[in-house]
Amino acid sequence: MEYFIIGAVSLFTSLLTFFSGFGVGTILTPAFVLFFPIDIAIAMTAIVHFLNNLFKFGLTYKDIDKAVLIRFGLPAIPLAILGAWLLIALSEKNLLLSQFTFANINCEIHLIQLIVGVLMLFFAIAELFPSFKKDSIKQQHLILGGAISGFFGGLTGHQGALRTMFLIKSGLSKEAFIATGITIACLVDISRLTVYFGKIQKINIQDNLGIILTATLFAFIGAYFGKMLLKKITINTIQYIVSALIGIISILLIFGII
Repeated sequence: MEYFIIGAVSLFTSLLTFFSGFGVGTILTPAFVLFFPIDIAIAMTAIVHFLNNLFKFGLTYKDIDKAVLIRFGLPAIPLAILGAWLLIALSEKNLLLSQFTFANINCEIHLIQLIVGVLMLFFAIAELFPSFKKDSIKQQHLILGGAISGFFGGLTGHQGALRTMFLIKSGLSKEAFIATGITIACLVDISRLTVYFGKIQKINIQDNLGIILTATLFAFIGAYFGKMLLKKITINTIQYIVSALIGIISILLIFGII
């Protein structure tokens, strides 16, 4: 049963998030948690996420916008590490505002996640208005955007959503938007895997190789079909997908579900 559920979730999320540039970890981790301890589930998700991003990089690397990659990606990576370090330092001081149970899910609303969730929800709603949708981020502001998305991404663990919020406004073509976002995600994943190295060591690779390969293979299939469908969708469609996923993740953050 775990092979079917995790494989199906991997395929669906990889296909859907190919266009948004984020969301695989957010959706896939709960599927692994159904069958494995949380720390092992996170480490397994990180492995699948990284391998899938490498596969997507191979599909899209020709469309990378190098200028945006340098201006946005370089400041994002060290600031993401700084944010993650600060998260560990403030882990006991991240003010717990509320704690409750919903549908057998333990929810904890923390101040930092609430603030970031509200900001993300604002941008998701603002994208529905044509005047805001037409706004774009100037090239000289990409450095600041990369730094902000990297820092808060490391602080909250949701860098993909924050990164996409900026990149979608940078005036890139749909191909360049996806390819550049994937490349930045690969660089971030390399940093993240070094943090998870201790957890990955706990995984009995030989015993769990089948489930990891299954999730990875189905993620590859989803990414491949995502690449095929890219020719048939517009940048506006991608913007709507991004707004919807950002809206969903922001609500989950606000109510302490993730």
